[in-house]
Amino acid sequence: MKVSKSRMMVVTALISGLASLGMGSASAADSTLILSGGNGVYNLGPITINGTASSAGVVKYMLGGQVITGCEAVATTTVTPFVAKCAWIPAAAGPAVLTGEFTPLDATLTKATSNTVKVTIGVPVQGVISPIHIYVDTILATGSTGALAPRFNGCAIMNEFLLGQTIVFRVYANNADQGGAVMDSSNTAKAYIEVAGVKDPITLAYGNHSGVAFWTGVLKTGAAPLYSTLGVINYKVTLIAKDSDTMKVLSTKLSAKKNADGTRVLGANGRTVYDRVTYYRTVSVSPALKGATGTWSSNFTQTSQLSLFAAPVAK
Repeated sequence: MKVSKSRMMVVTALISGLASLGMGSASAADSTLILSGGNGVYNLGPITINGTASSAGVVKYMLGGQVITGCEAVATTTVTPFVAKCAWIPAAAGPAVLTGEFTPLDATLTKATSNTVKVTIGVPVQGVISPIHIYVDTILATGSTGALAPRFNGCAIMNEFLLGQTIVFRVYANNADQGGAVMDSSNTAKAYIEVAGVKDPITLAYGNHSGVAFWTGVLKTGAAPLYSTLGVINYKVTLIAKDSDTMKVLSTKLSAKKNADGTRVLGANGRTVYDRVTYYRTVSVSPALKGATGTWSSNFTQTSQLSLFAAPVAK
């Protein structure tokens, strides 16, 4: 049978057109995987990492290029959005780099590598403090004038100071060895601040300030020999308790529950209902209890750290 040349050209053109539309030989379609989440606090349970894929399949999650245990092959949901969740328990706080690899159930689809997610696993800013807990803030000393004068209130808590201003550190602390007692000049052996770049520690003084008492230390800034390093001011506060021949021991006891009118609450059996509550009892110790040492350094992000800036130039 003869086939005209014109008919063959039409058939050839049709096949070429179908191929150009993807209806020719089968080719794998591109898959996608988008990672999100992963931010959280260290030692506070699993942190969820979300992987959203373009189709159903499994996701392998990785930390710094290494597979996360328990998240080697997390199945996505079977309907859109195709999400796979990894319950990640970080081994440490700090920066982490997360990635994922997606394998679709449909063999005609390609595998996919996710975007890179960079997170920083947080730690409680106060750290683990025992037995001494310390609180610190910084305020501008009174007496500054002109461009160095406070904008609103000289005792406002702030972390940004100008060269030439005087920084006052305000410190208070409690000692769990003494039932959470306030650390003052009667029970504290040493109290000081070490500032990076300053030769001698700043001695803290305990006293009354407009009706409230706390520890204070002063850092004067300005031209040498005063402190003049611009940028973050790194410092550490140290308080050392005096040795003591007594200490407070946390104990428990039974305390009768009472009604609003002060009468005891009675149970179904007619007997008094008790709660177990905590209290401190004083015990004598020999040899004397060595005074504990408490330290504090700022653990906030850099933008929240105590910082010194150049004073504005008058125009």
